[in-house]
Amino acid sequence: MKKVIDWVTIKFLIVGAVNTLVGTSVMFLCYNVFHTGYWMASAMNYIIGSIVSFFLNKYFTFKSGRRSFCEAARFVLNITACYGLAYGIAKPFVHGVLKGYSVAVRDNGAMLAGMCLFVVFNYFGQRFFVFCERK
Repeated sequence: MKKVIDWVTIKFLIVGAVNTLVGTSVMFLCYNVFHTGYWMASAMNYIIGSIVSFFLNKYFTFKSGRRSFCEAARFVLNITACYGLAYGIAKPFVHGVLKGYSVAVRDNGAMLAGMCLFVVFNYFGQRFFVFCERK
């Protein structure tokens, strides 16, 4: 079994930092400036960030040279599952913890928590499902 923390992990985190800067800016801008709401703002984060993430992780992190529709389909499935799971867990949890605060504070806190959960779920999904070596 491969090590979980290695050079691939470090490259994944570098790509994640780029995605986080882009996606978080989009998410908080959509929510706080354009007032799109929690789900639309967080979805925009992952739509835009996922496009960047796919290509950077495919060629830089995991060095996958395959031209595979299945790989792209697995990526979309992984992102969708991680997004739903992370943000679906984060919103009720943070809203419960911060129940005395305004909706905006609770939603912003939930989006931050959702981002953290997403990173963990997404790493394992990409490493062991999307870009793993197929035999």
